[in-house]
Amino acid sequence: MSGDHRTLYNAVLEHRRTAYRKAGVTVRYGDQSGELKHIRADDADGQGRWSFSSQQATLRRLDKAFAAFFDRVKAGRTPGFPRFKGRGWFDTVTWPKDGDGCRWDSQPEHPTATFVRLQGVGHVRVHQHRAVKGVVKTVGVKREGSRWYVILSCDDVPAEPLPATGAVAGIDMGVASLVTTSGGEQLVNPRHLAASAERVAAAQRDLARKKRGSARRRKAVARLTALHGKVRRQRLDGAHKAANALVAAYDVIAHEDLRIANMTRSASGTVEASGRNVAQKAGLNRSILDAGWGVFLTILAHKAESAGRELIAAEPRNTSRTCARCGHCTAENRVTQAEFRCTACGHTAHADVNAAINILRAGLALRAAAQAA
Repeated sequence: MSGDHRTLYNAVLEHRRTAYRKAGVTVRYGDQSGELKHIRADDADGQGRWSFSSQQATLRRLDKAFAAFFDRVKAGRTPGFPRFKGRGWFDTVTWPKDGDGCRWDSQPEHPTATFVRLQGVGHVRVHQHRAVKGVVKTVGVKREGSRWYVILSCDDVPAEPLPATGAVAGIDMGVASLVTTSGGEQLVNPRHLAASAERVAAAQRDLARKKRGSARRRKAVARLTALHGKVRRQRLDGAHKAANALVAAYDVIAHEDLRIANMTRSASGTVEASGRNVAQKAGLNRSILDAGWGVFLTILAHKAESAGRELIAAEPRNTSRTCARCGHCTAENRVTQAEFRCTACGHTAHADVNAAINILRAGLALRAAAQAA
């Protein structure tokens, strides 16, 4: 099924490329969706076996890829034209509606096991690790290495509000500590990728020595994939625990409105104008991505909404340079990565705690302005 969806994706991508290159015609999702019934009829034993709606979702996936490509072109970033998917590079199939080509919990009368039914595949047993809340809206199947996962999105999920604590906090994201609160609490950054760096590097060297297309190369790819998968799961687990601790302790949480993609952009520059401190910037980028700021903030937003907490994104500019006591702002206030000493009033503090206090004040000011409006 995954292979046929990959073939369909590549075919409609080639259709768009050829139509524009030879005739200057832009093919859109509606045009290709209208042709899908003819494709299914001509290939009844192939494409015709699978759910029509899941194939439409694959067409939408390509349409989103082109929309993102044009957005990058308009923004002046590296375009990244949509690419053909090779074997092993198309791992997700989605059904937009439960009951249309798929059915979650397809054997509810079974006393112990859970099954999902997929059109053309049949009933597949699922190891359900937690109860599904709300009404299942979409169903997805995803492959990670040698494992397959079912991904559900649900409507009408009941909220689980926590009792009010009356506490507020600003949080500063960092590399030395994942989170520093305005109250001085620091949540450690476990640096999972750095801890596994030697094993990952050894697995990459082992992969580089294997012949393309060989069975040993496939095994080496599987080992490297398993290592990266473990790091990703460790990072997710740490983000969930840190977000749970914050949501349980505070009613209002203000955080920096970070542009992580911009912060981790390469400093290498171009051939004509090479960048400066390229190695140092690459190391910083690697540390930021290893910390998983984006993952953490996404999980924190989900948990705050479910618990009835308020999350505020504040402007991060100059929060690390401004004195939390007198408001004086200058780069000289930041003595070291961890030390803050105001050149105007002499106030000293941990630099991240000082920044978290400024973030809290900015967030509360935004909140007051919104309430007044």
